[in-house]
Amino acid sequence: MTAISNFKIETEGHITWLTLNRPERRNTMGLTFFEELEDLFDGFDRDPNVRAVIIKAAGKSFSAGTDLEEAVVLLGQRSAGGRERMRQSITALQRAFTRIERCRKPVIAAIHSHCIGGGVDMICACDMRIASTDAIFSIRETRMGIIADVGALQRLPYIIGHGWFRELALTGRDFTAQEALQMGLVTHIRNDRPALYEEAQNLAAQIVACPPLTVQGTKEVINFSRDNGIDAGLQYVAQKNAAGLPSEDLMEAIAAFMEKREPVFKGK
Repeated sequence: MTAISNFKIETEGHITWLTLNRPERRNTMGLTFFEELEDLFDGFDRDPNVRAVIIKAAGKSFSAGTDLEEAVVLLGQRSAGGRERMRQSITALQRAFTRIERCRKPVIAAIHSHCIGGGVDMICACDMRIASTDAIFSIRETRMGIIADVGALQRLPYIIGHGWFRELALTGRDFTAQEALQMGLVTHIRNDRPALYEEAQNLAAQIVACPPLTVQGTKEVINFSRDNGIDAGLQYVAQKNAAGLPSEDLMEAIAAFMEKREPVFKGK
């Protein structure tokens, strides 16, 4: 990828801020959005200097979801070959959000105002979600005659449970930041965007203060255990610790504790 048109990237130490940067279109998601997002998270995963990623958005809305003008092109496929191309296009979009989930670096979504349709799909692939009081969410596809197809139906039940999830998915209704907090979709609410981003920074700083390989391994074990069950997850974490311990960071943590100082972790 040589140019980025949908995002802005800023780095503070080991924290990367990824800003959805299409405010004139309410950060709607077109084909290039998904292509760029997948490439960016490939890079974040490989970059040892990136230890946490915060997703935020420019403009009035976090995201109004899929760019319907571009989606109309896909919906016009009538032939068998055209429908197969449509299936392939949908799986390519799914892959971009799965790349967020599988990125070893923890990802925090800092959400303001409208987070609709594809926006909900995206934040469900993140590890943590926080919101400002004005945030409004909706699995809007249900009201548009479309089955949500890039991740919310698969991931959201694990986050909030089937009771809340089925209500939201089957009605397509809007729900507020306070409701999102009540059901566990978000973990913190802040009054405005400066306070929201301050909280995101605080969470990311706590992550960055931990040994990076341990954080990344923990995320991998969480996802593996969710997808494969308790017994397989126990075997997986036993193998990871047997392969990775003792580490230089573990020795540094012990030394720092004994010497009553802050540890300096290097990911080794």
